[in-house]
Amino acid sequence: MAQGSSCRSCSGKPEAPGRDATREGRIGETLARIRYKIFVMSGKGGVGKSSVAVNVACSLADEGARVGILDVDLHGPNVTRMLGISGAMEARGVAAIAPKRLGENLLVVSMQSLLTDPDQAVLWRGPMKTTAIRQFIADVDWGELDYLVIDSPPGTGDEHLAVLKTVRDALCVLVTTPQEISLDDVRKTVNFLQYANANILGVVENMSGLVCPYCHKEIELFKKGGGETLARAYGLEFLGAVPLDPATVVAGDLGRPVVRLEEDCPAKRAFAALARSIAAACHSSLEAAASPCT
Repeated sequence: MAQGSSCRSCSGKPEAPGRDATREGRIGETLARIRYKIFVMSGKGGVGKSSVAVNVACSLADEGARVGILDVDLHGPNVTRMLGISGAMEARGVAAIAPKRLGENLLVVSMQSLLTDPDQAVLWRGPMKTTAIRQFIADVDWGELDYLVIDSPPGTGDEHLAVLKTVRDALCVLVTTPQEISLDDVRKTVNFLQYANANILGVVENMSGLVCPYCHKEIELFKKGGGETLARAYGLEFLGAVPLDPATVVAGDLGRPVVRLEEDCPAKRAFAALARSIAAACHSSLEAAASPCT
């Protein structure tokens, strides 16, 4: 265990060769029971990756799909807060941790559910983070899933490499905002994924315009269309745009995804449409069709 972190179930220690081979087998067995693995990424922080991951996962679950959310942002996990989840995950046996369940169709795993002190910093280097991510797949009782949505930290570092090396058929969804400063970092992420020979499902533009809650007209607060232009330039699919919406902020503080608010709002409609677009792109993906997973 690294100094500065106190974790209930995750060892956080690099794996010995024998244990690594055993865990590799469990990883393969786990992933074989998950049809689509969606890796939500961006080279830029603050673009709303977690908001996209959580709301897309909830929309898919609300449509009847069996969905898991894996939060691999080990240093700043916030998926559980956005979903209103508290408490620790429980062990079911030597190599089976029960994920947190939200409703009938949604399972959630996050570092936050393993910390004895929710305000404790996690001070881990690369090998320990890689081990933790592999444990989140091998040692968690995910069962059979239609989708596993993986939420990542900013950048292209250890966590991203660990996911791409472990989940080789992951379909990457790139989240950006319309501004050029965000697009610059996403271009680097595209380059990283091309170098890693990873599968890119498409691009999402978050914070795309603002619908005024009073006059209901759209305001291009931070420009608009940069994500679609980037997708076209790289020959990638543009999956959709989500506007800025005060309801998203309120929903996040309440621990309820905006797609599960009772009242209608622009972000709720946009996230639902985005989830349908991502599902359709998964179903038509040649990479997913070529995967041995069933």
